Amino acid sequence: MSEPEIVVTKDAAELASIAARRFVQVVAGAQSEGRGATVALSGGSTPRALFTLLAGDEFNDKIDWRAVDVFWGDERTVPPDHADSNYRMARETLLSHVPIPESRVHRMHGELDPDDAARQYESELASVFDGATPDNPPQFDLILLGLGGDGHTASLFPGTDALSVRDRLVVANPVPQQQTTRLSFTVPVLLASREVLFLVAGADKAPAVYRAIEGPWDPNQTPSQYLRQAHGHVVWLLDKAAAANLGDDAGG
Repeated sequence: MSEPEIVVTKDAAELASIAARRFVQVVAGAQSEGRGATVALSGGSTPRALFTLLAGDEFNDKIDWRAVDVFWGDERTVPPDHADSNYRMARETLLSHVPIPESRVHRMHGELDPDDAARQYESELASVFDGATPDNPPQFDLILLGLGGDGHTASLFPGTDALSVRDRLVVANPVPQQQTTRLSFTVPVLLASREVLFLVAGADKAPAVYRAIEGPWDPNQTPSQYLRQAHGHVVWLLDKAAAANLGDDAGG
């Protein structure tokens, strides 16, 4: 485990541009080793700008999309064409604009029974990652994560059952505060990634950013703190507003 890298940008536009360059670097690095790249996408408004950039002229031809496997770290329990679907957002902003084979797009089936969908996704992970198990979790090249104002990441919300799960890769996580159930990677999957890239923008996220990076250890209340235990490289990509509560040396 190593200290996280904290990068503070002037605004959300610069954040998206830096994120796009890092995405390209990670994927190109994996492919330079003669293997396909594996990435897990996130939902929310901040990744939307990243996906749009990756699909545009500046970055599109810098990635061999034929050798990228795309997953999601979490999903709402909705059909893939629903407005709240993380898959739909990524499809509309990125995946429909790049030459990625359908066989390499691995969506969570939020329209199914949540427990069945979680089991199915575990099987998908095991298929792509050569029999991955909770004791030998998949090692993604890159997992994109966001941060909620309550400190959640993926769909690991404060006080929810999924936080303590160590014998599964994917779970259906009841979230009473959202009056729903979400599909989510478990903590072991997040910790195993070669690189984790948090994308966080906005002054409303500043208290949660502080708790996640510098606050007293209490991951049951701030689940994003678990990434302090990550085995790989963790990068916090923040705009100035989101970084406002961090120490003076953050992002230096």
